[in-house]
Amino acid sequence: QVQVVESGGGLVQPGGSLRLSCAASGNILRIDVMNWYRQAPGKERELVATITSGGRTNYADSVKGRFTISRDNAKNTVFLQMNSLKPEDTAVYYCNAQLTDDYKIPSLYWGQGTQVTVSS
Repeated sequence: QVQVVESGGGLVQPGGSLRLSCAASGNILRIDVMNWYRQAPGKERELVATITSGGRTNYADSVKGRFTISRDNAKNTVFLQMNSLKPEDTAVYYCNAQLTDDYKIPSLYWGQGTQVTVSS
């Protein structure tokens, strides 16, 4: 059984910062890619940032220069440092992990999401 759990969301003023964490646990052999998505009310879920096991990263244009994704492979954890936050960053943020479990079955696991609200 594999679990993915996000944490670190909350309410922050425009221009502020938050750091999200996402930890995967369970029968994990290897995690290849970890992603952060977000979904604002009335909008489709969008990819925010990606990081591979080798540390290669990619970002949505809307967050480039403000958000930084990183990971701790030893702890199966990914982070999203969000700076210079804007009201339009308000959304539920989701993490997913593309991994291979102990039975050598590749799968995609999602977390339950964490709310980020940017408002004065």
